[in-house]
Amino acid sequence: MCEHRITRREAFRAGAAVALPLAGAALLPAQAGAAVKAPTVGVSTLGFPTYTNGQLAQELAAQGILTVQLFLSQSDSRYWVYNGRSDVSDMTPERCKAVAETYRSAGIALHSIGVYTNLIHPDKGERKANLAYFEAMMRIGDAMDVRSFVTEAGHYNAEGAAAGVPHHFQEAVWNQMVATGKELARIAEDHGATVLFEPFFRGFLASAKRTRLFLEAVDSPRIRALLDPANLLEVNDLEEMFTQLGPWIECLHAKDRKLHVDRGVPAGQGDLDYPQFVAQAAARTPHAPLILEYVGPDDYEQAVAMLQDTIRQRHGLGDGRPAAS
Repeated sequence: MCEHRITRREAFRAGAAVALPLAGAALLPAQAGAAVKAPTVGVSTLGFPTYTNGQLAQELAAQGILTVQLFLSQSDSRYWVYNGRSDVSDMTPERCKAVAETYRSAGIALHSIGVYTNLIHPDKGERKANLAYFEAMMRIGDAMDVRSFVTEAGHYNAEGAAAGVPHHFQEAVWNQMVATGKELARIAEDHGATVLFEPFFRGFLASAKRTRLFLEAVDSPRIRALLDPANLLEVNDLEEMFTQLGPWIECLHAKDRKLHVDRGVPAGQGDLDYPQFVAQAAARTPHAPLILEYVGPDDYEQAVAMLQDTIRQRHGLGDGRPAAS
């Protein structure tokens, strides 16, 4: 899901879990003149596959990063599979609790768990199996006391398919995905969970508007949105993304992308307007954490520093470091 393309640069040791009042609130159109808080900043664990959960928790905590989006991708819990499923049967409740406690004992909150299975597959048996896998991940969440889960709709390209309407844009597939979304909502209800769907311009949820229409069609408080602006940069501007999806957004991904390029890059290395992104997030979705993605050991500090520096410069804040205790 990610490859790191930039080298580690010197960066100040910025604390990332901050909620600072924005002096430049007049710059925020949704709440002009009002006091607004900066979003919580966290890190996805996906880019740290050589770390154990304990090693990662200690390193992130030492940098003041106190929120993570957990992917079962660490060296002592390696279950991550993109657009498919894995056997998580040996993730016993006791083992799940131990992983969660590893982070919480370091002062780190677990915001959500990444699933990213394939919900758009045309084979009914495959979709059923992937929904069962999703529920298995929810049982892991039950044991960890994590109630939010993240996914895309999934990707499917038939081998040797003739040119025509892509699978994810076919009329029957829309109806199938809405039905799958409703079934996932039912499963989530049983677990007290919320599923956040992440749009991407080359998939089923190809724009902010199409994602909104899907969420309205599923019509469940258990099915919400994760907005990654870099995923929609090609088709929507930032204001449009937040206008279409604002009421549904429960989390934000902070990465970047160059226009007309498939590959994502770490925050600050592409064409996304980060000052505007920060302003929109603070004004419209202040409850939604900003999770840095596509970062790993070599570049996460630089991305954290860039994001905190953007907050500081945009809104006249301090240097973004945690206050001395």
